[in-house]
Amino acid sequence: MLRRDFNRMLGALTVGPALTSAGPLLAPLGAAEPSRRWTLRASIAECCSCAIPCSCNFGRPEGTCFGNRLIQIREGNLDGADLAGLAFVVTFQMGRWTRIYLDDSLPAARVATLEALLPVAFAGFDRVARTRERATLAIQEGADAFAFSVPESRVEMKLLPGLDGSPIRVTGLPNLAYHDYVQYESVVHTHRSADGDWSYSGTNGFRSEMRVSG
Repeated sequence: MLRRDFNRMLGALTVGPALTSAGPLLAPLGAAEPSRRWTLRASIAECCSCAIPCSCNFGRPEGTCFGNRLIQIREGNLDGADLAGLAFVVTFQMGRWTRIYLDDSLPAARVATLEALLPVAFAGFDRVARTRERATLAIQEGADAFAFSVPESRVEMKLLPGLDGSPIRVTGLPNLAYHDYVQYESVVHTHRSADGDWSYSGTNGFRSEMRVSG
């Protein structure tokens, strides 16, 4: 599977189905529940196993890609239910599987809202999930560094400075999850579970904003 198709599955609205010889592969997110109305704005932080810059994020696929992505919803609603403050981590092997970790500090009612949102706004993640579980989520933010972890996955990344020391910003990327994209570099990018075991440093990292609705 191409990373550009995987990106549409994982974080953005698709315009229409992608076709294979077997027929439609990807349908617009939310197609299974057309009556649902939702909108959200979320902060994204991710490290993957690709070299900097990750060509996958430009619509140019690479080989096997292993990633950890943090999604923090800043505002939004699902059929009137408030989404602000919901957070989860998705660990993935591109095109093969995901493991979804829901912030265990959320009360049960908020977790139920997040679980209802996943197949609607994050259908690509949800469809290939091997597990969906509550987990302790830790987040640390500094001036030039960012870190997050759940028991099975850990990310520490640092800002990759431009020529004058300012952040490297990329615009126009082909994904609605990549607004305000800022380049980072992984310091620690690890995962260990029944599905995968990896450790990387010096690979691609980024922070961005996701703005979508359906």
